Amino acid sequence: MTTTPARPAATAVDDATFEELVAPMRREIFAHCYRMTGSVQDAEDLVQETYLRAWRAMHTFEHRSSLRTWLYRIATNTCLTHLESRKRRPLPTGLGQPASDPAREPQADHDRTWLEPLPDALVWATEPSDPAAETVTRDSVRLAFVTALQHLTAQQRAVLLLREVLQCSAAETAEALGLTVAGVNSTLQRARAQVARLGDEGVDGATPDLDDPRTRERLAAYVAAFESYDIPGIVRLLADDVVWEMPPFPEWYEGPTQIGTLIGTWCPAQAAGDMRLVPAGTANGLPVYGLYMRSDEGAHRAFQLHQVEVGPDGVTRVVAYFDTALFATFGLPEVWPAGRDSLV
Repeated sequence: MTTTPARPAATAVDDATFEELVAPMRREIFAHCYRMTGSVQDAEDLVQETYLRAWRAMHTFEHRSSLRTWLYRIATNTCLTHLESRKRRPLPTGLGQPASDPAREPQADHDRTWLEPLPDALVWATEPSDPAAETVTRDSVRLAFVTALQHLTAQQRAVLLLREVLQCSAAETAEALGLTVAGVNSTLQRARAQVARLGDEGVDGATPDLDDPRTRERLAAYVAAFESYDIPGIVRLLADDVVWEMPPFPEWYEGPTQIGTLIGTWCPAQAAGDMRLVPAGTANGLPVYGLYMRSDEGAHRAFQLHQVEVGPDGVTRVVAYFDTALFATFGLPEVWPAGRDSLV
């Protein structure tokens, strides 16, 4: 006569013990929710929902997997439920239309939800307590990779992230998502093919070296050119294949001459000193600057947030977010005080 091995006892914990168990994983769960949704605000809300669901279900946790795997399973399904009633968050280049004519006035699309930048400080403000268990890499939240994820279905995103970012097995992923192993493998194959078609290398792509002296020099020159309203200087800093995007405007632009025309035609600045470009750390591994525009009364007010990518031949991509609510996310004031030089 054989006996069936007993399952480990479910865990019952109080509030303090639960918080102690799950708190070290909060930032990686936040990064996972951001990759799934493309929104910092949605990710913050979904982390709270994940932890609430985990607390309510803690008595059912039987240690058949690690606590981290169990928590990721809850977070992933929380995100999938959230995404059922929501559209993807693209950048303008992801809408499928060709580059726009800079002589035509851009028209904002406020009905669409757009991809948001992820401040690196929200994920890497402190070092992980257990570096061996670290699952958030800077490559996994690169702008190009997160943008590519928005072209996948929610289920494809979940499978790709669980298998390739979190290194879950096909069986673990199938159990987490209620799929078969064959279904996981076919979904992963389609997701990989779509990411490859978009020209992204996935989670193995390289992040830019912001400590390189040439990169720092180009970024300093970029700031100086804007603050001097030196359009020819801005154009000289742009790579030949540079791309410029401005959500919520669906138009996007390609090439230094076209971007120079765009700025010279539609930027409200008229002279040196009209713009201030304030460093605000990094997002998705890229430098971020708050651009303040001088208003009629003389104050410099929040205008747009620049996320800048620099390559060997110059600035290769700029995403200028016109959502000034993002300034608070990066610790930037609505009005830049006269005479102030930096955030510090």
